[in-house]
Amino acid sequence: MSETSPKPLAILLLLALAGCGESGSGKAGAASAPPAPPPPPEVGYVVLHPAEIPFLASIPGRTLASAVSEVRPQVSGIVLKRPFKEGSLVKAGDLLYEIDDRTYKAALDSAQAGVEKAQATADNADIELKRQEQLLQRNTVAQSTVDTARATLRQAQADLALARANLQTAQINLDNTKVKAPISGLIGTSSVTEGALVIANQTGALATIRQVDPMYVDLTESGETILRVRREIEQGKVQIADGGAKVRLTLGDGTRYGETGSIEAFEGSVNESTGAMTIRARIPNPNRGLLPGLYVRATVEVGNRSRAFLVPQLAVSRNPKGQATALFVAADNKVESRQLLAADSYGTSWIVRDGVADGDRLIVDGVMKARPGQTVRPIEVRIGEDGVARPAAASAPAAGSAPAPAAGGNAAPAR
Repeated sequence: MSETSPKPLAILLLLALAGCGESGSGKAGAASAPPAPPPPPEVGYVVLHPAEIPFLASIPGRTLASAVSEVRPQVSGIVLKRPFKEGSLVKAGDLLYEIDDRTYKAALDSAQAGVEKAQATADNADIELKRQEQLLQRNTVAQSTVDTARATLRQAQADLALARANLQTAQINLDNTKVKAPISGLIGTSSVTEGALVIANQTGALATIRQVDPMYVDLTESGETILRVRREIEQGKVQIADGGAKVRLTLGDGTRYGETGSIEAFEGSVNESTGAMTIRARIPNPNRGLLPGLYVRATVEVGNRSRAFLVPQLAVSRNPKGQATALFVAADNKVESRQLLAADSYGTSWIVRDGVADGDRLIVDGVMKARPGQTVRPIEVRIGEDGVARPAAASAPAAGSAPAPAAGGNAAPAR
């Protein structure tokens, strides 16, 4: 009994050693297995398609009256009346000032008398000439006497014409004692009151009238930009809108002005010091919502760009050379970087002509996770007012469902 009792203990020790060996070999095997590769990063993309895009230009400018008249007296005298209300609208022909006209009435009467006197002298000279001509036919006077009578008549007729001109001048001076509005518009404050002495053609204006309907807006744009737009129009890249370019204004406080205007004229040269050119727009102003001198920003709708692409600005970055670049998903779901040629901005997008093609998949979400040449898992998204919006299935997987398998290098592009 004592000789055989140690055998069960020895068997247990052998089994324990065997278990330890198997456990150690299992750990060693697990440590030698390679880790699973990470899944491709998920990126959101939008599909680009060409479209007719309004060609808009945002240009700063200032409003100014379409006509300005500085009212000055054309005769001297004392102001008797000033019937208009300062700051009001006046019409062409309205009485603004009345100057003492007594001196001018007397001058008119004197000129009228001068006409009558000259008329009498001319009539007498005409009668004398006819009498001398009759005497000449009877050979009772010399030819020189007739010639003298004829010259006297001509001088009398010239004096009559001069007297009539003086009468007309006197009438004009009398009429000018009533200072009337030369144009319709908004009149400012008066520089004189009743009882003030004014001088004909004085330097200082009595008042200023500004025509505020329509208004002009002088816009300032670089000459290079204007020349580039002209080239694009000539090349057919931009189609002019029917009726010409349309102009809409945004006021300094951000308020949009309700009326739409048009381009009136271009300055004929570029400013040498600033390199800018002035564009004049004409804007209706029936309710006097605009006043001269306001700073505004004009949105000029030149026409439409044909076959252009809108690339969201959030997808565009700059390389060290300052060139615009963006990331795209290729047909094999690999990322590729392209250089873009952006013309102008449109809202929150760039208008791009070169570097993109119809159907390209532009990465707009997850750009920081994507690298050129890297395989990604693309998901089509849309861009709304609140930013990038993912499909419900992609943004919130159902509870308990397994994640979608990573797309391989040869997987079909997600649509």
